[in-house]
Amino acid sequence: MKNKLIKDYYKVLSPEYPKWLDEYINTKSMQKQKDISVTCGKVYTKLFNLNNYSSLDHSIGVALIIWNFTHDKKQTLSGLFHDIATPAFKHCIDFLDGDYMKQESTEELTKTIIEQSSDIMSLLKRDNIKVEEVCDYHIYPIADNDTPKLSADRLEYSLSTDLIVFKTNTLEHIKEIYNDLEIQTNENSIIELGFKTNKIARSFVKNTSRLSLCYRDEATVFYMQAIADIIKKLNKEKTITREDLYKYKETEIINIIKNSKYNKAFNALINAKKVNISSIKPENIYYVHHGAKIRYINPLVNGKRVSQISKLAKRMINNNLSHEMNNYIYLNEELNVLL
Repeated sequence: MKNKLIKDYYKVLSPEYPKWLDEYINTKSMQKQKDISVTCGKVYTKLFNLNNYSSLDHSIGVALIIWNFTHDKKQTLSGLFHDIATPAFKHCIDFLDGDYMKQESTEELTKTIIEQSSDIMSLLKRDNIKVEEVCDYHIYPIADNDTPKLSADRLEYSLSTDLIVFKTNTLEHIKEIYNDLEIQTNENSIIELGFKTNKIARSFVKNTSRLSLCYRDEATVFYMQAIADIIKKLNKEKTITREDLYKYKETEIINIIKNSKYNKAFNALINAKKVNISSIKPENIYYVHHGAKIRYINPLVNGKRVSQISKLAKRMINNNLSHEMNNYIYLNEELNVLL
């Protein structure tokens, strides 16, 4: 059962709900996504105070945005399926793969997982839709495009993180932002979601610039890398396989960790309320020292980038981009088992 806030939020995204979508949502492969947190497991630690929003919740939201603006089944399904290859702990696994700057390493399996799903393939065949038309949302610019453009995916996680995960915005303001959007044509003559009102676009940039820093603050980078390193250790010891990350729920992976020699490290990580930060390399302790993907949006306003027409928006975006991530981040000796 969805909570009321998520239901009300979905009504904003698509006042006309596409009931045909439910059969696809209820497939086994899609339902697995409800056990994966969009926060990459940050919801389990005291380092943050976050509300849960699942990968399935996000995928439905993306699909509803695409449907609202296109009423195209294939594009809508591409949005629904875009994270179907997401493993437990989401982008932490990109950190495990060393892909902490792009965070795209797990997307390669999307087509494979769809093809291996008999219930999804049956529905696609019934609806006369080819796998190639729904397995890569990058081919639809409303669904996805390159940073810093505005896409359904980028829009959804910005709105839902602000409203539901962090609870730093109101449904009324989310609705004001969303209802100001329309399909426009960008500088490359490609369609893209854009704002009609400069003021609302600036407000959106202010919100997303604030969120961008949260996506890559020291505690986030440390937590995600530490989780990745714990899983990497267990993988080398053949306690957790790559397949397990797609087979088990996050809570089940946590139980495996708790029954391993990394239990103390994990408990220290989830019970910590802050991390230690130093500009000097710490000695004889597990630390993290690298950047992370910069998520930012420079949306269109009536066909022009907001940074071109608003000095304030340009300054907020530049401040976001210039944020440095040079510190060494560490916790305590309990995590030295990860060295």
